[in-house]
Amino acid sequence: MINITIPTADLTIKQRKQIVKGDEPIIPDIYGFIDFHLIPRDKGGIFMFYNKEGQLLFVGKARKLRQRIKKHFEDSVSPIKLHRNEVSSIEICYVEDPMEREIYETFIINEHKAKYNIDKVFFR
Repeated sequence: MINITIPTADLTIKQRKQIVKGDEPIIPDIYGFIDFHLIPRDKGGIFMFYNKEGQLLFVGKARKLRQRIKKHFEDSVSPIKLHRNEVSSIEICYVEDPMEREIYETFIINEHKAKYNIDKVFFR
């Protein structure tokens, strides 16, 4: 038996409103998220989208996390395109090794039964 331990999140971003202080520039939100700038441009890893109740909606992996996560909210072919309004928080784990990202993604999808993942699903 192989024992896989899911890494703890290195970063969690949640929907929130910007509180403008002074002459601070206004950050346009994307489906209520304004903290995409906290996600490093050059890191790879896995990401998990959750709803308000804490239910796992979608798991993905990326070589460049910020670009990929934002693309899910802007792209017309994303598997969550009809469910973007449900996402209230995003957990991100930095995983540089592509093989490890693949293993974690598949494991999390099936172990936690991600609602909108359609590929790599063995539990349905």
